[in-house]
Amino acid sequence: MSTSLTTCEWKKVFYEKMEVAKPADSWELIMDPSLKPNELAPGWKQYLEQHASGRFHCSWCWHTWQSANVVILFHMHLDRAQRAGSVRMRVFKQLCYECGTARLDESSMLEENIESLVDNLITSLREQCYDEDGGQYRINVAARPDSGPHRSEFCEACQEGIVHWKPSEKLLEDEATYISDASKLKAQAGFGYNFFSFRWCLLWGSLCLLIVYFQFSFRGSTFL
Repeated sequence: MSTSLTTCEWKKVFYEKMEVAKPADSWELIMDPSLKPNELAPGWKQYLEQHASGRFHCSWCWHTWQSANVVILFHMHLDRAQRAGSVRMRVFKQLCYECGTARLDESSMLEENIESLVDNLITSLREQCYDEDGGQYRINVAARPDSGPHRSEFCEACQEGIVHWKPSEKLLEDEATYISDASKLKAQAGFGYNFFSFRWCLLWGSLCLLIVYFQFSFRGSTFL
């Protein structure tokens, strides 16, 4: 079986980035189309990417389509004694909804998308295999525009029981939280500003009254 260009790109990016992230350890990346979610051998960890962006090409009717719901499953294991690790990955396929053929098609991805996904993989790998703070995940899927409802009947991952969360719903939830927090901060800032302004007004008013009082007192003593 020939190796696809996307597979070669995945391995190239992964090996380059792992050489920088963990130069003392040896890691391998293996494509495994038989990988199952939540079916882990002892000592293995799982990372699931649910909303990768990829393009599909039907090998039967030549129809192409873009999807922001490509699911990628990773199983990871690190042998600390041997300083060697292994990542097995599976990119779930989709069916063509134009011709209705039962042939599952693979996705192709741009290099910059693969780099971002590998960064996320390494972040999860640091957290689960090295007990480190992996940092933030690079892809904010909720910020991408929703391309419409996901057709679960044409998705291999959905057929195997992987449930998608909707980026649009998560975006609304994040926006509501952000607006609520921003409103609270604004209210607190406004209250503090008015409070101090009122104090300064009282202070300046008192000083003005005191000056006027001394002026009249001085004039009164002069006439006497």
